Amino acid sequence: MPKASLLTRVDRHSVLERNRTRKMARSAHAYVRGNTAKFYEWLEASPVVRRVPQGPSIWICGDCQLGNLGPLANGDGRIEVQIRDMDQAVVGNPAHDLIRLGLSLATAARGSDLPGVVTARMMEDMIEGYAAAINDPTSGDPGVEPEVVRSVKRQALGRRWRHLAKERLEAVDPKILLGKKFWALDDHERTALETALTEPALIRTVLSLEGKDTEQEIRLVDAAYWMKGCSSLSLLRYAAIIGLRNAKGRSDYALIDLKEAVAPIAPAAPGAKMPADNGERVVAAARALSPHLGTRMAPVRMLDRSLFSRELAPQDLKLEVDQFSKAEAVKSARYLPFVVGKAHARQMDAAARNDWIRVLESDRRGALETPSWLWESVVSLAGSHEAGYLEHCRRYALAA
Repeated sequence: MPKASLLTRVDRHSVLERNRTRKMARSAHAYVRGNTAKFYEWLEASPVVRRVPQGPSIWICGDCQLGNLGPLANGDGRIEVQIRDMDQAVVGNPAHDLIRLGLSLATAARGSDLPGVVTARMMEDMIEGYAAAINDPTSGDPGVEPEVVRSVKRQALGRRWRHLAKERLEAVDPKILLGKKFWALDDHERTALETALTEPALIRTVLSLEGKDTEQEIRLVDAAYWMKGCSSLSLLRYAAIIGLRNAKGRSDYALIDLKEAVAPIAPAAPGAKMPADNGERVVAAARALSPHLGTRMAPVRMLDRSLFSRELAPQDLKLEVDQFSKAEAVKSARYLPFVVGKAHARQMDAAARNDWIRVLESDRRGALETPSWLWESVVSLAGSHEAGYLEHCRRYALAA
């Protein structure tokens, strides 16, 4: 494929599908991450589901797995580990986030060749960490912060535009290099982007543009279609660099990710009230679950579709499975559910938190016993996904 070539929608779909299939074949955990649909197919069909408790109707991530947690900056120098992805977010049952995270941690543990008894202990620690946040989201005990999390947070604090550009764009200059990840836009797409990126509501969310003023001229420096590995097929995804001349006469730059929002697979709670527009739904969820991220997001209407924009800050980093040693994986089993518990708890009043804790505690037989519905769900899902992963690899090998 020539670097600067224009790809048709059919071409894009084909390349995205091949890339997604290849990435999901890398490991069982990659398969779990890239196949949210299979999780909810199981959730609908499994007899275990009848025992899953119904928690308070709040915003949930809907795809609460390890890769969707990580350090996020708030624009004032503060960094906190929060949920990073809201595509599947709905007002729903918080138990679904717990099961999804449990599956992710269990699959990561098996991929690291940890024995099953360690996985069992991780599930116990997971519910302890989550319950600690629900009991006291302000000063509850998250346990020992894993060294890998501390390390990533330290790394995030020292990052600037040049680090972001080098990592995301493979260049230090404010320019997007066309090639494997980024594809050229047609004139219609570029015009639509130029219009969308001047919307005052969007500009107000770009925290890195110092002294931003909606009356000042914001210019589109560069833009491209962005190929992401396991993104839903046929959805629009763009990377855009915007610039604003600051008070010193120099240009400030921001990297904006624009992604199409479609109806979620995750089931909403009966009677849940959510924005009808999917871009607005994603932004509302982010502001409830992850304030550091939500303040940098805005719904966008472009090319007759619903999208959402988010500024990618240099300090935003992802936690990856291969960063965790065996000891770190065990520590993270309490810490990461605490992060999710805080996101849930900040939406509940004291009475709702107490009621939810009672439900969580009602199915435990000892101080460190995993609720049976969570353990049985994770075990059933792990088996289902392992079989699905092997079949996926078989089909991939035959196609290759």
